[in-house]
Amino acid sequence: MGRLGGVEKFNAAWMTENLEVADTTEYVVGHVKWFDAGKGFGFVVSDSGGPDILLHANVLRNFGQGSVADSSGIELRVQRTERGLQAVEILSLSPPEDAEAKSLYGIDVEAAETATMSAARVKWFDKAKGFGFANEFGSSEDVFLHIEVLRRFGLADLQTGEAIAVKVVDGERGKMAAEIHSWDNAVHDD
Repeated sequence: MGRLGGVEKFNAAWMTENLEVADTTEYVVGHVKWFDAGKGFGFVVSDSGGPDILLHANVLRNFGQGSVADSSGIELRVQRTERGLQAVEILSLSPPEDAEAKSLYGIDVEAAETATMSAARVKWFDKAKGFGFANEFGSSEDVFLHIEVLRRFGLADLQTGEAIAVKVVDGERGKMAAEIHSWDNAVHDD
């Protein structure tokens, strides 16, 4: 361990005299300033002010999501590092306040409320175009995914092959996702 002098110093910040792990994290409530899944990081702004907080893609993945919409509400644990504040655990995410439930693109709100959640896999999604398609498991019929529906449920992007949970309704041009959730969060939200 002598050759890893920096590690000893790092461990000292985490260990008490009794060799117990010390909690050096802080609880923060804020909102996502921006997140770029391609770059693998983004930043959070605390509601109580202070410097921006680094949000790494791994922390988001540990929460069960691959992306998050800008302005989403967030509760997290952060740690002070030599480079500033860094998120270490997301406790909760909520969709942006301006993404209230409303009729979008011919989606019948009442039908969406009564629809059941089903498992689907993303066929493709192009964030720049603002839409993509998925297939419900067991069906080859395409389900249209719109960027505003993703945003309404706190997501910013989807990856080809990603498992998601959707509420599908019949729209003006075929099947549409009225609600989209990351698979991990949908499985845990009972």
